Amino acid sequence: MSITHHHLLDTYRAQRLGEPAPPAPGINDWQVVREWRDHRQYRSVLAERPAHGRIRQALGRWLPLRSRSTG
Repeated sequence: MSITHHHLLDTYRAQRLGEPAPPAPGINDWQVVREWRDHRQYRSVLAERPAHGRIRQALGRWLPLRSRSTG
């Protein structure tokens, strides 16, 4: 059963029982991504690591070495 079929079945059940319809699939995806990012930043702060720019810092350390070795 696909996610669309499951949603339609849940909507039908909710209508028959007089309950509010469930949200459509994919509606809350960005909210979940934001909450996951916030939680990750929170964990970084607790572990006393920088919460922002870790990937950029790592790339900054890696790219200058790489450009020197090819030049």
